[in-house]
Amino acid sequence: MTDTSIPKRIFPKAKDDAASAAQQAGHVLPQTSDPAYRLAYQDPDFLLRDDLRPVRFQLELMKPELYLEEAGIGSTFVMYGSARIPSPERADLLVDAAKTETQLRIAESLKAKSHYYDVARELARLASSAPDSSDGKRQFVVCSGGGPAIMEAANRGAADVGKDSVGLNIVLPFEQAPNEYVTPHLSFNFHYFALRKMHFLIRARAVAVFPGGFGTFDEFFELLTLVQTGKTAVLPILLYGKEFWNRVVNFDALVEEGVVAPQDMDLFRFCETAEEGWACVQDFYKTNKEPLFRKGRGEKK
Repeated sequence: MTDTSIPKRIFPKAKDDAASAAQQAGHVLPQTSDPAYRLAYQDPDFLLRDDLRPVRFQLELMKPELYLEEAGIGSTFVMYGSARIPSPERADLLVDAAKTETQLRIAESLKAKSHYYDVARELARLASSAPDSSDGKRQFVVCSGGGPAIMEAANRGAADVGKDSVGLNIVLPFEQAPNEYVTPHLSFNFHYFALRKMHFLIRARAVAVFPGGFGTFDEFFELLTLVQTGKTAVLPILLYGKEFWNRVVNFDALVEEGVVAPQDMDLFRFCETAEEGWACVQDFYKTNKEPLFRKGRGEKK
Protein backbone atom coordinates (compact mmCIF):
# COMPACT_ATOMS: atom_id res chain seq x y z
CA MET A 1 0.00 0.00 0.00
CA THR A 2 1.31 3.43 -0.92
CA ASP A 3 0.60 6.81 0.63
CA THR A 4 -1.22 7.86 -2.53
CA SER A 5 -3.83 5.13 -1.99
CA ILE A 6 -4.78 6.49 1.45
CA PRO A 7 -7.63 9.00 1.19
CA LYS A 8 -6.85 12.52 2.39
CA ARG A 9 -10.20 12.85 4.13
CA ILE A 10 -13.18 10.71 5.05
CA PHE A 11 -15.69 13.47 5.75
CA PRO A 12 -17.39 15.38 2.94
CA LYS A 13 -16.41 18.99 2.39
CA ALA A 14 -18.63 21.66 3.89
CA LYS A 15 -19.70 22.87 0.45
CA ASP A 16 -20.85 19.31 -0.40
CA ASP A 17 -22.87 19.13 2.80
CA ALA A 18 -24.34 22.51 1.97
CA ALA A 19 -25.41 21.23 -1.45
CA SER A 20 -27.04 18.19 0.16
CA ALA A 21 -28.87 20.43 2.62
CA ALA A 22 -30.15 22.55 -0.27
CA GLN A 23 -31.59 19.45 -1.92
CA GLN A 24 -33.29 18.40 1.31
CA ALA A 25 -34.91 21.83 1.50
CA GLY A 26 -37.29 20.58 -1.19
CA HIS A 27 -39.00 18.48 1.47
CA VAL A 28 -41.31 21.08 2.94
CA LEU A 29 -42.13 20.16 6.52
CA PRO A 30 -42.74 22.29 9.60
CA GLN A 31 -39.36 21.15 10.90
CA THR A 32 -37.35 21.87 7.76
CA SER A 33 -39.08 25.22 7.28
CA ASP A 34 -38.03 26.53 10.67
CA PRO A 35 -34.75 28.56 10.87
CA ALA A 36 -33.54 26.20 13.61
CA TYR A 37 -33.06 23.51 10.96
CA ARG A 38 -30.64 25.52 8.84
CA LEU A 39 -26.98 24.61 8.87
CA ALA A 40 -25.35 27.07 11.28
CA TYR A 41 -22.96 28.47 8.68
CA GLN A 42 -25.85 28.99 6.24
CA ASP A 43 -28.05 30.83 8.70
CA PRO A 44 -27.47 34.62 8.39
CA ASP A 45 -29.86 35.43 11.22
CA PHE A 46 -27.90 33.16 13.52
CA LEU A 47 -24.48 34.45 12.42
CA LEU A 48 -25.57 38.07 12.90
CA ARG A 49 -26.76 37.62 16.49
CA ASP A 50 -24.98 39.71 19.12
CA ASP A 51 -23.86 36.47 20.78
CA LEU A 52 -21.91 35.54 17.64
CA ARG A 53 -19.78 38.70 17.60
CA PRO A 54 -16.64 36.77 18.71
CA VAL A 55 -17.14 34.39 15.79
CA ARG A 56 -17.53 37.28 13.35
CA PHE A 57 -14.32 38.78 14.74
CA GLN A 58 -12.56 35.51 14.03
CA LEU A 59 -13.97 35.24 10.51
CA GLU A 60 -13.01 38.82 9.68
CA LEU A 61 -9.50 38.12 10.89
CA MET A 62 -9.17 34.80 9.08
CA LYS A 63 -10.59 35.56 5.63
CA PRO A 64 -8.08 38.24 4.54
CA GLU A 65 -5.26 36.36 6.26
CA LEU A 66 -5.95 33.21 4.24
CA TYR A 67 -6.32 35.12 0.97
CA LEU A 68 -3.13 37.12 1.49
CA GLU A 69 -1.20 33.99 2.42
CA GLU A 70 -2.50 32.18 -0.65
CA ALA A 71 -1.46 35.17 -2.77
CA GLY A 72 2.11 34.78 -1.53
CA ILE A 73 2.31 38.22 0.08
CA GLY A 74 5.16 38.33 2.54
CA SER A 75 5.07 42.02 3.45
CA THR A 76 3.19 45.20 2.63
CA PHE A 77 3.92 48.89 2.26
CA VAL A 78 0.94 50.57 3.88
CA MET A 79 -0.16 54.03 2.79
CA TYR A 80 -2.54 56.10 4.90
CA GLY A 81 -4.02 59.43 3.85
CA SER A 82 -7.07 61.57 3.28
CA ALA A 83 -10.02 60.43 1.18
CA ARG A 84 -10.54 64.09 0.21
CA ILE A 85 -7.26 65.18 -1.35
CA PRO A 86 -7.89 65.24 -5.12
CA SER A 87 -5.54 64.29 -7.91
CA PRO A 88 -3.93 67.33 -9.56
CA GLU A 89 -6.14 66.92 -12.62
CA ARG A 90 -9.27 67.06 -10.43
CA ALA A 91 -8.11 69.85 -8.14
CA ASP A 92 -9.20 72.67 -10.48
CA LEU A 93 -12.64 71.09 -10.85
CA LEU A 94 -13.00 71.20 -7.09
CA VAL A 95 -12.12 74.88 -7.02
CA ASP A 96 -14.48 75.67 -9.91
CA ALA A 97 -17.34 73.89 -8.12
CA ALA A 98 -17.01 76.04 -4.98
CA LYS A 99 -20.04 78.27 -4.41
CA THR A 100 -19.17 80.04 -1.16
CA GLU A 101 -16.04 81.65 0.26
CA THR A 102 -15.70 78.82 2.75
CA GLN A 103 -16.00 76.18 0.03
CA LEU A 104 -13.45 78.05 -2.08
CA ARG A 105 -10.98 78.29 0.80
CA ILE A 106 -11.27 74.57 1.49
CA ALA A 107 -11.01 73.69 -2.21
CA GLU A 108 -7.87 75.77 -2.60
CA SER A 109 -6.37 74.19 0.51
CA LEU A 110 -7.02 70.71 -0.87
CA LYS A 111 -5.63 71.75 -4.25
CA ALA A 112 -2.41 72.88 -2.53
CA LYS A 113 -2.02 69.34 -1.18
CA SER A 114 -2.96 67.60 -4.42
CA HIS A 115 0.69 67.05 -5.33
CA TYR A 116 0.78 64.41 -2.60
CA TYR A 117 -1.45 62.30 -4.86
CA ASP A 118 1.43 62.13 -7.34
CA VAL A 119 3.95 61.53 -4.54
CA ALA A 120 1.90 58.59 -3.19
CA ARG A 121 1.51 57.20 -6.70
CA GLU A 122 5.27 57.37 -7.38
CA LEU A 123 6.10 55.89 -3.98
CA ALA A 124 3.77 52.99 -4.77
CA ARG A 125 5.54 52.45 -8.08
CA LEU A 126 8.91 52.26 -6.32
CA ALA A 127 7.68 49.91 -3.59
CA SER A 128 5.92 47.65 -6.10
CA SER A 129 9.16 47.21 -8.00
CA ALA A 130 10.86 45.58 -5.00
CA PRO A 131 12.05 42.04 -5.78
CA ASP A 132 10.50 38.93 -4.27
CA SER A 133 12.31 37.31 -1.35
CA SER A 134 14.30 34.09 -1.72
CA ASP A 135 11.30 32.03 -0.64
CA GLY A 136 9.18 33.48 -3.45
CA LYS A 137 7.11 35.76 -1.23
CA ARG A 138 6.15 39.14 -2.63
CA GLN A 139 7.58 42.02 -0.62
CA PHE A 140 6.36 45.60 -0.03
CA VAL A 141 3.05 44.97 -1.76
CA VAL A 142 1.15 48.26 -1.65
CA CYS A 143 -1.78 48.30 0.76
CA SER A 144 -4.28 51.13 1.16
CA GLY A 145 -7.72 51.70 2.63
CA GLY A 146 -9.09 50.96 -0.81
CA GLY A 147 -10.95 54.25 -1.18
CA PRO A 148 -10.43 57.43 -3.23
CA ALA A 149 -7.80 60.21 -3.23
CA ILE A 150 -4.49 59.25 -1.56
CA MET A 151 -5.66 55.64 -1.26
CA GLU A 152 -6.47 55.57 -4.97
CA ALA A 153 -3.05 57.03 -5.75
CA ALA A 154 -1.35 54.19 -3.86
CA ASN A 155 -3.21 51.44 -5.69
CA ARG A 156 -2.86 53.29 -8.98
CA GLY A 157 0.91 53.47 -8.60
CA ALA A 158 1.10 49.70 -8.23
CA ALA A 159 -1.13 49.23 -11.27
CA ASP A 160 1.16 51.56 -13.25
CA VAL A 161 3.94 48.97 -13.05
CA GLY A 162 1.65 45.97 -13.47
CA LYS A 163 1.75 44.83 -9.84
CA ASP A 164 -0.99 43.76 -7.45
CA SER A 165 -2.10 45.89 -4.53
CA VAL A 166 -4.34 45.41 -1.52
CA GLY A 167 -7.42 47.45 -0.59
CA LEU A 168 -9.00 47.27 2.87
CA ASN A 169 -12.40 48.90 2.60
CA ILE A 170 -14.89 49.24 5.44
CA VAL A 171 -18.66 49.47 5.57
CA LEU A 172 -19.63 53.05 6.44
CA PRO A 173 -22.99 54.85 6.80
CA PHE A 174 -22.23 56.76 3.60
CA GLU A 175 -21.47 55.07 0.30
CA GLN A 176 -17.94 53.83 -0.20
CA ALA A 177 -16.64 51.61 -2.97
CA PRO A 178 -13.17 50.29 -3.79
CA ASN A 179 -11.19 52.41 -6.20
CA GLU A 180 -10.72 50.90 -9.65
CA TYR A 181 -7.01 50.18 -9.16
CA VAL A 182 -7.27 47.68 -6.29
CA THR A 183 -6.52 44.11 -7.38
CA PRO A 184 -9.96 42.41 -7.29
CA HIS A 185 -8.90 39.25 -5.43
CA LEU A 186 -7.07 41.41 -2.87
CA SER A 187 -10.00 43.77 -2.25
CA PHE A 188 -11.49 43.19 1.20
CA ASN A 189 -14.42 44.69 3.05
CA PHE A 190 -14.60 45.02 6.84
CA HIS A 191 -17.26 45.68 9.43
CA TYR A 192 -14.90 46.14 12.39
CA PHE A 193 -12.36 48.97 12.39
CA ALA A 194 -10.24 47.01 14.88
CA LEU A 195 -9.83 44.04 12.55
CA ARG A 196 -9.16 46.29 9.58
CA LYS A 197 -6.41 48.12 11.46
CA MET A 198 -4.91 44.81 12.52
CA HIS A 199 -4.70 43.68 8.90
CA PHE A 200 -3.08 46.98 7.95
CA LEU A 201 -0.19 46.16 10.27
CA ILE A 202 0.19 42.36 10.37
CA ARG A 203 2.32 42.36 7.21
CA ALA A 204 3.39 46.02 7.22
CA ARG A 205 7.14 46.53 6.92
CA ALA A 206 6.90 50.22 6.01
CA VAL A 207 4.17 52.83 6.44
CA ALA A 208 3.70 56.17 4.69
CA VAL A 209 1.29 58.66 6.26
CA PHE A 210 0.03 61.50 4.10
CA PRO A 211 -2.07 64.48 5.24
CA GLY A 212 -5.46 63.36 6.44
CA GLY A 213 -8.26 63.73 8.96
CA PHE A 214 -9.65 61.73 11.86
CA GLY A 215 -9.16 58.34 10.19
CA THR A 216 -5.55 59.05 9.27
CA PHE A 217 -4.86 60.42 12.76
CA ASP A 218 -6.36 57.30 14.30
CA GLU A 219 -4.23 54.94 12.21
CA PHE A 220 -1.05 56.99 12.59
CA PHE A 221 -1.19 57.48 16.34
CA GLU A 222 -2.19 53.91 17.05
CA LEU A 223 0.86 52.76 15.07
CA LEU A 224 3.09 55.15 17.03
CA THR A 225 1.65 53.81 20.29
CA LEU A 226 2.29 50.20 19.27
CA VAL A 227 5.92 50.92 18.41
CA GLN A 228 6.46 53.23 21.40
CA THR A 229 5.24 50.55 23.84
CA GLY A 230 7.13 47.71 22.17
CA LYS A 231 3.98 45.93 21.01
CA THR A 232 5.35 45.88 17.47
CA ALA A 233 8.84 46.12 16.07
CA VAL A 234 10.32 49.38 14.90
CA LEU A 235 9.67 49.96 11.20
CA PRO A 236 10.04 52.89 8.80
CA ILE A 237 7.19 55.36 9.36
CA LEU A 238 7.27 58.12 6.77
CA LEU A 239 5.31 61.27 7.56
CA TYR A 240 4.58 63.26 4.40
CA GLY A 241 3.86 66.97 4.63
CA LYS A 242 5.97 68.49 7.41
CA GLU A 243 4.24 71.86 7.13
CA PHE A 244 0.80 70.25 7.41
CA TRP A 245 1.63 68.00 10.35
CA ASN A 246 3.47 70.65 12.35
CA ARG A 247 0.47 72.95 11.86
CA VAL A 248 -2.18 70.47 12.99
CA VAL A 249 -0.13 68.65 15.67
CA ASN A 250 2.26 70.47 17.99
CA PHE A 251 4.79 67.68 18.44
CA ASP A 252 7.24 69.96 20.25
CA ALA A 253 4.55 70.91 22.77
CA LEU A 254 3.91 67.23 23.54
CA VAL A 255 7.59 66.87 24.44
CA GLU A 256 7.68 70.14 26.39
CA GLU A 257 4.60 69.11 28.36
CA GLY A 258 6.37 65.89 29.32
CA VAL A 259 3.69 63.59 27.93
CA VAL A 260 5.94 62.31 25.13
CA ALA A 261 9.63 61.47 25.46
CA PRO A 262 12.08 63.33 23.19
CA GLN A 263 13.28 60.05 21.67
CA ASP A 264 9.71 59.26 20.60
CA MET A 265 10.10 61.90 17.91
CA ASP A 266 12.53 59.48 16.24
CA LEU A 267 9.71 56.99 15.62
CA PHE A 268 8.84 58.72 12.35
CA ARG A 269 10.63 60.67 9.68
CA PHE A 270 9.34 63.63 7.71
CA CYS A 271 9.50 63.18 3.94
CA GLU A 272 8.44 65.14 0.89
CA THR A 273 9.37 63.05 -2.15
CA ALA A 274 8.80 59.46 -3.15
CA GLU A 275 12.52 58.91 -3.75
CA GLU A 276 13.39 60.21 -0.30
CA GLY A 277 10.86 57.92 1.35
CA TRP A 278 11.88 54.80 -0.56
CA ALA A 279 15.56 55.49 0.18
CA CYS A 280 14.68 55.71 3.89
CA VAL A 281 13.02 52.29 3.75
CA GLN A 282 15.94 50.73 1.91
CA ASP A 283 18.48 52.23 4.32
CA PHE A 284 16.50 50.98 7.31
CA TYR A 285 16.58 47.36 6.14
CA LYS A 286 20.19 47.50 5.03
CA THR A 287 21.11 48.60 8.55
CA ASN A 288 18.71 46.44 10.56
CA LYS A 289 18.81 42.77 9.67
CA GLU A 290 16.75 41.68 12.69
CA PRO A 291 13.50 43.14 14.13
CA LEU A 292 14.08 45.92 16.63
CA PHE A 293 11.78 46.23 19.63
CA ARG A 294 11.62 49.25 21.89
CA LYS A 295 11.35 48.68 25.61
CA GLY A 296 7.88 49.23 27.00
CA ARG A 297 7.17 51.81 29.67
CA GLY A 298 8.65 50.94 33.02
CA GLU A 299 11.24 48.54 31.59
CA LYS A 300 14.95 49.18 31.71
CA LYS A 301 16.38 50.69 28.57
